[in-house]
Amino acid sequence: MALQALRDEVVYYYGYSQGRGFSISDLFSRSSAKVLSRVTSLLTIPLPLLSFLAVPFFGSSSTTISLAFFLLTWVTLVSTHDPLYLELVGTLAIKTIFFLLPSLAVLGFDSLIPSLSASIKSRGAAQLPTQLSSRKLRNVILVSVFNIAFSVLVQGLCDYVLTEVLNVRSAIRVSKIPPAPWPTMVKEVLYGLTGRGILHYFIHRDLLHASPRDSILARWHADWAHGLRHTFSLASANDHPVCHLLTDWAPLYLSTLFFRFHVLTWYILTAIISLEQFFIHSGYSVLPSQILLAGMARRTDSHYASSGKGNYGNWGILDWICGTGCPGDTDVMDDVQDEVDNRDVKERASKMIGDAGDRIKKTSNSVRFLNRNSTEPRR
Repeated sequence: MALQALRDEVVYYYGYSQGRGFSISDLFSRSSAKVLSRVTSLLTIPLPLLSFLAVPFFGSSSTTISLAFFLLTWVTLVSTHDPLYLELVGTLAIKTIFFLLPSLAVLGFDSLIPSLSASIKSRGAAQLPTQLSSRKLRNVILVSVFNIAFSVLVQGLCDYVLTEVLNVRSAIRVSKIPPAPWPTMVKEVLYGLTGRGILHYFIHRDLLHASPRDSILARWHADWAHGLRHTFSLASANDHPVCHLLTDWAPLYLSTLFFRFHVLTWYILTAIISLEQFFIHSGYSVLPSQILLAGMARRTDSHYASSGKGNYGNWGILDWICGTGCPGDTDVMDDVQDEVDNRDVKERASKMIGDAGDRIKKTSNSVRFLNRNSTEPRR
């Protein structure tokens, strides 16, 4: 009996260990499959947007094929994913692709090749991030990454409250039928950039640069964002989380809430603003656009160098209208005038007008000749 009991114990524990091992391996396989599925869906969400943006660059047949591929992929994504999940994962992916990864790459360039980087910085080596201590630089990286993720989390909470608690429609429209690229989406992008620019200017000027003695937001902004006297791309998100939400996330989200843009329009606006933040805070004097980005970057650098004494808007138009530019700094109209002078726009415009006049004269003479021949009697 004792031997039988011992045998039963051995069989029981052997079977238990085998079952436990099987369950652990099964759990691991299930978890890995789920993670792989999530990663795959994360990578496929930007594909419709990229294919949609590529449509205007192809000919007629290619455009039709690209548009059909986009519609098929987009309908599949909307049908198989929750709208809120699609909105948030797409937003996080776009911010990562268009801001976070380029900013980290440029930070690596500034740190690994400082002599070459300093040669294209507007204020030379004094503007390199390597001037910061390793601890300070690490804090900037952590705060910036946290603020990006935090803004996406707050966006998700706002949409959840709107739809599940208040039982109203979401701030961002997610539908299987996307808006037409022209003119619907173009108008939505222009509305979004305009609304975001206006809200950003007044929030930045009146809330974050009020008297520090009267506003805790101004104290937070001064201690966190203006603790750095020079700019580099990743530092544009280095601010107190509340201040970051007010200046970088809330203006675009509130504009979208007012107009209720389609999620594809939200994607495009997020990409444009992410690239804008990346370029104008880079500190580089060599940028893709000399008429817009170079002037925006110079005014942003002056804003930080003067501890926030002016230049509260990114585009500079409201600073020019309200007279809130940094003392001694050029404004957006000066940039436009310089661009006109550099590119000889006046001469080109007069030449275009003259050529148009010559073509009109030739056309009118041809019409007169044809009319005269048509009215002459046949012989």
